[in-house]
Amino acid sequence: MAHGHKSDDQEKIIFVGDSRVRKGAGFITPPDYTAYPGKSEAFIPNFLLKEWMVGVVVLVGILVLTISEPAPLGYPANPSASVIPMPDWYFLFLYQYLKYPYASGDYVLLGVLGVSGVAFGALLLAPFLDTGKERRFYKRPIASSLMILSVMAVFYLTNVAWTHYAHELEASGQKPEHIQREEEAREKHAQGLPTSNAPGQKEEVAIVEKDNPAMETFKKAGCIGCHAADMKGAGGPSLRGVGDKHSQEEILTIIKEGYNSMPAMYDQAIAQGLTDDDINHLAEWLAKQKAEQ
Repeated sequence: MAHGHKSDDQEKIIFVGDSRVRKGAGFITPPDYTAYPGKSEAFIPNFLLKEWMVGVVVLVGILVLTISEPAPLGYPANPSASVIPMPDWYFLFLYQYLKYPYASGDYVLLGVLGVSGVAFGALLLAPFLDTGKERRFYKRPIASSLMILSVMAVFYLTNVAWTHYAHELEASGQKPEHIQREEEAREKHAQGLPTSNAPGQKEEVAIVEKDNPAMETFKKAGCIGCHAADMKGAGGPSLRGVGDKHSQEEILTIIKEGYNSMPAMYDQAIAQGLTDDDINHLAEWLAKQKAEQ
């Protein structure tokens, strides 16, 4: 503002503004990894090569396991089999949860949509509700408490579901398929036989004395319902080569008393018109079913 020597009514007031703008230096290149020695590295090829090497090692390990141990195949599906339905282990807690009164029956809609919707909705809203900058779990009591309670609930429900399933098996006298396969694998291992049911691992065993009258006894007794007319197995295991596993006396005991999930078949065979001699002849013929003759 400038002041002259004129009178007050003739004084001029002049405003001077500063409109200077700092000249830009153009595009600013951020520092590269060399600006942080020992703390960073080039993405290509250093970092990426390490990731690829780890991936290759994991892939080779999976391939080795796949080649060395064939996939464990279960028994053929049997629609008439009596089984206790059970989900995979990672769904056991949900399976048990749906057994409770307010999650099933008349309240199934509440159990399936209501409670699950609240749980997933809380998970979805968690980032918006918990906006604190603290990352240490003991500094976030609400979030940490909910997480611990959720983990405890999953473990508890899983344990209850499995315990109840074990009691049901014991009460019904059933044995799970994976237990049966483990026992058969141990028996095969003790006999020096392959422990896997994977196809192509061993040659097909032929039926010994296919024209023997015991073959008709085998069909008449109803054995084909579980072991098939070609003795390759349907709902039950294959009887080709059964003589390598059991003697005549053991087979006769299995017919009379049952074995694992197989019920006793003696009474049914007698009801079909067979005699004790027929059953003894059948056991003798089955004992001859061996891989090498």
